[in-house]
Amino acid sequence: MAQPRPDTEIERILVVAAHPDDADFGLAGTMARWVDAGIEVTLLCVTHGEQGARPDADITTIPALREAEQEAACAAYGVIDVRWLAGFRDGWVEPTFELQREIVRVIRAVRPQRVVCQSPERNYDRLQASHPDHLAAGEATVRACYPAAENPFAWPELHSEEGLPFWHVGEIWLMAHPAPDHVVDITDTFARKVAALQAHASQTAHRGEELEAFLRRMTGLMAQRMGLPEGRLGEAFKVIPLN
Repeated sequence: MAQPRPDTEIERILVVAAHPDDADFGLAGTMARWVDAGIEVTLLCVTHGEQGARPDADITTIPALREAEQEAACAAYGVIDVRWLAGFRDGWVEPTFELQREIVRVIRAVRPQRVVCQSPERNYDRLQASHPDHLAAGEATVRACYPAAENPFAWPELHSEEGLPFWHVGEIWLMAHPAPDHVVDITDTFARKVAALQAHASQTAHRGEELEAFLRRMTGLMAQRMGLPEGRLGEAFKVIPLN
């Protein structure tokens, strides 16, 4: 079982997610803990989630709405650096070289010691967590972390033209992996996770009061699975060291 670096050794973390709200379902409580510890957390959204709307919605208004919801969600746990990629369509994400290059650009700009992304491995026990866009964004991010971000010959123009030299990512944390090996106790930050998901009203308002109960049930089951004491809540990850 891989052991992550202590948070005391981490200054910057980059979280990459396919859609608005993905990161909040996966690790809002964990991000709150990192922010409380003084770690700089950057969230990068690959798409604007424009397909996550009611059938009668005006799709032209969805990107701005979902961007505003994500900004409000981040305010619930203290992340202020939220970035968006352009040109990648919700529902059509593939781990292309173009997407890898855009993620490499952000990695080299942010210079994180830890990168968190969605698992590129499908989890058949939680198939909704393995949306094809999630798998593609995760695969592109893993490829961007290794070897591309640290390879000076991968997109050298990012250095020569944009002043972004290569960067070594120390570890990758995978969300929604079928075999997680590390858990973060979010009992004390759970309320901020709930507030973050409530901010995504276009996606969660229909759940009403059931939203908090659903989140408590899911994080409680994960905490139990990962061996936390009874009554605790957890978010779990697969940790990949990059030495």
